[in-house]
Parts: sequence; C-alpha cells; structure tokens
Amino acid sequence: MAREDVAGKIKEMLAPYLEDKDLELYKVEYRKEGKDWILRVILDKPADSENEYVSIDECEDVTRLLNDILDKEDFIDRSYKLEVSSPGLDRELIKESDYERFKGRIVEVRTYEKINGSKEHEGILLGKEDGIVMIEEDGNTIDIPADSISKINLAVVF
Repeated sequence: MAREDVAGKIKEMLAPYLEDKDLELYKVEYRKEGKDWILRVILDKPADSENEYVSIDECEDVTRLLNDILDKEDFIDRSYKLEVSSPGLDRELIKESDYERFKGRIVEVRTYEKINGSKEHEGILLGKEDGIVMIEEDGNTIDIPADSISKINLAVVF
C-alpha cells in the first residue's frame, strides 16, 4: 500500500474515536527512516479545547487502539514502528487555523530566500492574510510570503 494511502486510512480509522475524545490529528507520516519504516501519528487538541496539550495517557490510549486496529486490519505490507505523540512545544504551524490560534506567540521562521537580508527570523506572530505571514521582529513588522517559508515553528521560550 502506498505511503499516502496508509496515512489516509489511518486518518479515516481514527476520526470517530478522536472526535469523541477532544483530540484531532495534527499529522500522520508513514516513511522510511534509515532501515526502519515509521508510522508516526501526531495528535493535537482542537483550537477550542479547554486543554492546550495532549497528555501521555491520551497518546497511550491511541497507541493501544491503533495497535488493535492495525493487527486486525493488517493492511500494511511491511514491518514498521508505531509512534504516537503530540506536536511538542516547538510545533510547526501547518494548518491555516494555527496562524490565528498562535497569534501573539513567538515564532521561528525559515525561508527559501532572504527576506530583509536573512533566511531566518524570530518574532511575534501577528497573523496571516492573503498568503502573507506577518511577524514583529525587533519592533518592525515583516511581511513574509507564505510560499517563501520552508518552516515556521513556535519558539520555545524559557
């Protein structure tokens, strides 16, 4: 089964369970890393959830459920390692709703080409409109075309 098909089937199988548990899929990856195949399921909380973070218990519950389903369905034709986790403190912003949800937080942005003389920026996320991500860096607003961004993550600030 193709990698995209595996990810799609996992999304389909988990959707009813996650909806009932105040969880959503952040990302599903099925890929080769070194000599191993990894099935990585990353869980998130909906933007309107009372809790911002996915608990270890929730990851364990989904791991058990997925193991049972995958053993029964047996549609993956090679051995793999299953990982279930949360996006983490330095989560990548991948959904459009992330730009509203994390407005006001510090982000790290990497771009394909230089913007204002640099490919790396860190600043306060102001939002995203019409394909432009706006951040405040050192008191200045920087407009970064979304298609120029190679990666944007929340910054971990201690």
